[in-house]
Amino acid sequence: MKRLVILLIVITTFSSSAQQSITLESCYSLVAQNYPLAKQSQLLEAQNQLDADVISSAKLPQFDLDAQATYQSDVIEVPIPSSTIEPLNKDQYRATFSVNQLIYNGGLTDASLHMKSAQLKTKQKQVEVSLYQLKQRINQLYFSILLSKEADLLLKAKQTQLNAKLKEVKSGIKYGVILPSSDKILEAELLKISQQFQELESNKMALIETLSSLIGQPLDASTLFQSPLVELQLQDELSRPELDLFQFKKEEIESSEALISKQNSPKLLGFATGGYGNPGLNMLDNSFQTFYTVGVKLNWNVFDWNSSENQRKSLAINKDLVDNEAEVFKLNTNIELNKKQKNIEKMEANIDSDIEIINLRKNVLETAESQLKNGVITSSAYITELTNLYEDENRLVRHRIEIQLAKANYNVIKGQ
Repeated sequence: MKRLVILLIVITTFSSSAQQSITLESCYSLVAQNYPLAKQSQLLEAQNQLDADVISSAKLPQFDLDAQATYQSDVIEVPIPSSTIEPLNKDQYRATFSVNQLIYNGGLTDASLHMKSAQLKTKQKQVEVSLYQLKQRINQLYFSILLSKEADLLLKAKQTQLNAKLKEVKSGIKYGVILPSSDKILEAELLKISQQFQELESNKMALIETLSSLIGQPLDASTLFQSPLVELQLQDELSRPELDLFQFKKEEIESSEALISKQNSPKLLGFATGGYGNPGLNMLDNSFQTFYTVGVKLNWNVFDWNSSENQRKSLAINKDLVDNEAEVFKLNTNIELNKKQKNIEKMEANIDSDIEIINLRKNVLETAESQLKNGVITSSAYITELTNLYEDENRLVRHRIEIQLAKANYNVIKGQ
């Protein structure tokens, strides 16, 4: 039993101390799930279901209850002398209950339901487009965090090197080989590095907190951000959700056209009315009576002054506008992709130059180290060369991460 308890404690401790890890792809998935805008898709679906229920209710029987009491100044009388027919009462009462049942409306209800379904697809795709557009923002934050972590590692390496050099300089001062003030210059530089650490940490935490808010996932400084190896998808066609949105807009227009064609169809209804009143249907019986009527009713708007035709023409123009929007979108996207590709090629060419510059800087720094050790140069001159190497190494790291960022944005722009 004790062994089991100890094992559980070890497992719990290990689980709690395990480092959280996250990838760029998981950030994409999380923002699509947790960003507040994502809730709109379900809300739109619930709203559409309610609207569809309202439209479908047209197929159900419609019930009406009507009651009235009136008093009129005059009534119909039979103009026959000595007639035994009593005139109607001037106060009259009537209560009716009616049932109307749609029998045929030319498919108008089904066309309305199809229209609502098409509208739902368009609205939900618009939400998806808006969420997709967050990907480039995710890219910027994610790779900026990676860059800050790499900069932190380089700064630590510089700090370590300076601390080692400070020990050598103090030893040289002790034996009179190096000027007495040389260690103070190195100590001042180490203090600057401490300030840079604070600034880096502050910027990194701001980036992490922003990313955490976007994806709805708790992140902190200990989170491991895995470096993605992004490959360009040069041969694939555009696969942006905007293209689907344009298609859904056209389908919505087509469903509107179908709805318009059904609006002027003949409508056949069956009805039944039962009532109780004074007088009833027999106007000669001046008493309370029950009565009923049943029948069918046809309604057909045979001429609408070309209103439907003009609406169809307007929708046709809307469809052309959507096609034009899609064409413009494809053109602008391809132009942007070409620009991004050229920029990536230029940055990749700069990497070789960065590596060559760093190798030269290292040679110069080795010489400066030897000169400082022998008292030939000052600590300031050494720090200058060390800082030059540090900045060039930073530039190489930044260029490599910027290339990955540019590739990730390229793939997002292409829809991959």
